[in-house]
Amino acid sequence: MTWKNSILRESDTCWRIEDATKVALLVDGWAYLPAMRAAMERAEHSILLIGWDFDARVPLGPPTDENGDTEPLCDLMTRLLARTPDLKVHILIWKMAVGYSIQRRDSPQRAARWLPRDRLEYRLDGGHPVGASHHQKILVVDDSVAFCGGSDFTRNRWDTSLHLPADSRRRTLDGSIYKPRHEVMLAVAGPAAAALGELARRRWRRATGIQLPRPVPATPAWPKDLASDMSDVRLGIARTEPADRRGAAVREVEALYLAAIAAAEHWIYLENQYVTSPVIANALAQRLEERDGPEIVVVCPARSAGIIERLAMDRPRIPLIHSLRGKDIHQRLRVFAPMAAIDLPITVHSKLMVVDDRFLRVGSANLNNRSLGLDTECDVAIEAGADDPAARRRIQMLLSRLVAEHFGRSAEVFAAELERSGSLIATITMLNQAEGRHLDPFPALRPGWLDRLLGRTHFFDPFDAADNWRPWRRLQGRPR
Repeated sequence: MTWKNSILRESDTCWRIEDATKVALLVDGWAYLPAMRAAMERAEHSILLIGWDFDARVPLGPPTDENGDTEPLCDLMTRLLARTPDLKVHILIWKMAVGYSIQRRDSPQRAARWLPRDRLEYRLDGGHPVGASHHQKILVVDDSVAFCGGSDFTRNRWDTSLHLPADSRRRTLDGSIYKPRHEVMLAVAGPAAAALGELARRRWRRATGIQLPRPVPATPAWPKDLASDMSDVRLGIARTEPADRRGAAVREVEALYLAAIAAAEHWIYLENQYVTSPVIANALAQRLEERDGPEIVVVCPARSAGIIERLAMDRPRIPLIHSLRGKDIHQRLRVFAPMAAIDLPITVHSKLMVVDDRFLRVGSANLNNRSLGLDTECDVAIEAGADDPAARRRIQMLLSRLVAEHFGRSAEVFAAELERSGSLIATITMLNQAEGRHLDPFPALRPGWLDRLLGRTHFFDPFDAADNWRPWRRLQGRPR
């Protein structure tokens, strides 16, 4: 039985809805990088990797790991191809724009020199409107297991869920220690994985003009040691694709966000790297103005890592949050930045949403304009049936696990307090702490003139291909 108003709707809020025989939520690099490696170890016919950024030298574990996870991706590929004669590997990465490439000594354009040549094809995807990017992050093995979420196979992605202030294992390729980092990926098996394989092959064909064959049936590639969090659920796949000469725009990611926000009864929990979309903000504001609307908790980074991101995303975020707080007449909004310690923010790169005990969403899309209409994106989502209490309990436990991580508590402790209080905000207030690992309330900043200007024009954050490089078109809001 479905809900009266289902969030997942094919050809509306998602491209496809398929059965997932297994699902695992993989939180932070120490969980998903070894799982991805274990799946690739089981590949018999096909490894297909679609991403935004890529570094062939990245290890699938910490540099000091004694369990063998220090093997770089390029060496892993070489070994797997030599061991498995029928295996073919295809890697498609965004042809990174000049502005990003000049910051990188080893950009994706140069990654091919580290990769084996035999039965591995590495391509760069430049088939986008000028200023757009390919931002999907998908790994598919033999169409039997797939990983989708916010993380690429590139540098500085590994961390534990402890996010220790100083962890010597959290090292860059040149040996320096990088800051704590929070990521989320979802692993799926069954027909849902095959559908993600089809989506990835469509992307390959769009970028290269070549149609890859669907892999023949193989031994299931689900890692033996990876425990599933849910089984036999329906999974929706939502996309963003910009309009171009080959077709109209696809805005399923946006439609799915709006449907999920409208359906919430008790709470909306969001983790996201960027929060600048006025379309999403307006939908949240409408729920805040309702007398009996849901609680809304947003977790985002205290500040972006790069100068460009701070100007393009952090500045417009200030008037957006300020406006949302002005609409919060019933005090149901909280915005937090996770901290590893006082004055040490955690880099939030996850793109995640949980609504009540009903809906779980993980993907590549940020809560900014370009993720909703200009860049290519892929999100996956699970909607528990109205008559499926087991799935609903699992979603609520996953929510507890996600939030509890941010202040060093166990999922069980958080779940018990949430059950007692019935309030997500009250539970966070009760269990949060002022020092050590904690959620820091986002400061009540008053927008300055530059914040307001960038928040109105979204100068670096176009709505779609029609207003790309035309910020004056955005002064009246999203183009129609």
